[in-house]
Amino acid sequence: MYKKLKDYDFTLLITPIILSGFGIIMIYSASMVLAVVEGYESNHYLLRQLQWFAIGMVGFLFTTFFPYKKYQKFIKLIVLGIILLLLSVKIFGTVAGNARSWINLGPVNLQPSEFAKLGIIMYLASVYSKKQSYLNNFNRGVLPPLILTGLILILIVAQPDIGTASIIFLIACSVIFSSGIRFKHLFVLIAIGLLVIAIAIPQMVTEERVSRFTGAYAPFESPDDDGYQLIQSYVAIGVGGVTGEGLGQGVQKLGYLFGPHTDFIMAVIAEELGFIGVFIVIGCLATIVLRGIFISRKCDDSFGALLAIGISSMIGIQTFINLGSASGILPITGVTLPFVSYGGSSLLILLVSVGVLNNIAMNVKRKEQEPVPVTKQDIPTNPFTKGGRRWSS
Repeated sequence: MYKKLKDYDFTLLITPIILSGFGIIMIYSASMVLAVVEGYESNHYLLRQLQWFAIGMVGFLFTTFFPYKKYQKFIKLIVLGIILLLLSVKIFGTVAGNARSWINLGPVNLQPSEFAKLGIIMYLASVYSKKQSYLNNFNRGVLPPLILTGLILILIVAQPDIGTASIIFLIACSVIFSSGIRFKHLFVLIAIGLLVIAIAIPQMVTEERVSRFTGAYAPFESPDDDGYQLIQSYVAIGVGGVTGEGLGQGVQKLGYLFGPHTDFIMAVIAEELGFIGVFIVIGCLATIVLRGIFISRKCDDSFGALLAIGISSMIGIQTFINLGSASGILPITGVTLPFVSYGGSSLLILLVSVGVLNNIAMNVKRKEQEPVPVTKQDIPTNPFTKGGRRWSS
């Protein structure tokens, strides 16, 4: 056990815990009035997030010490489980926020699309690591895994959950690009993706989705309607300044800002803790992402490298989409801020994913510490000797 702790990547232990703990504090600050208005105790969302954090830490510790290479043995079961969960949402799912994305299990609600993120990463990392020898063959090496990925995306879009589907699509692109496929195959995939989007857009366009675009890119044209949410986010960010109004002193969470503890928690952080609070959160998230990319580059196993890239991409992409929505760069998509926003399934999967990343890091560190066998040919020639003997003058 001591030897394992020596190999532990403490950056990937401390940073997620700091973010999760900070998130729990901000969730309480952002939701205590909302909870009372909804008929709960003021600490309702706080206690639920603490519950998920405890479950997530169990998952984190398990995946930290479970050898990541063994996941390849269970890939078929993982994919099958994800498809069954997504299908069960259509049958038993509960509707919230105009989407049937959750399964009610009594005291908790599960969001299967969150589990699909990690499942797709493991599936694509496993498949493309095995196809390295014939990855240049598009029909045999590149295309088959994308059919299954497309099926999972269709099931998520049908909920509809466009935000999560977008994240999974971009994660898949990151893993595929990092697997080493040819650029011409990459362009083919991009062309196919654009064609699918062009065909799907007319079917997916609704008045509500159009309003998200107008609200994001022309909020002041309809300040009491489509642009209201983003304008309230701007107000929170602007009022916060550098140091903020103080923890718990924010006003926008008091009924002005919708989802202050979920999608728009960064606006609350900006108002109460200012630029300093925002900078710390983004810095911690960037640390995890960059650490994951560094680990992927050091890993000599293609499955581990692609797995690390996929997990890092998931956290980075989700962060970008959430911050983009809160700042008006992107339309509002309902994507949570990793580790910080309220959301049990999201927090669980993120902690489990970072545990997997930590296990890859531990394996890399052990490999680096292994003594390298030295042969006679490997012994460098001393510049002052020749043939093992000192040169004579």
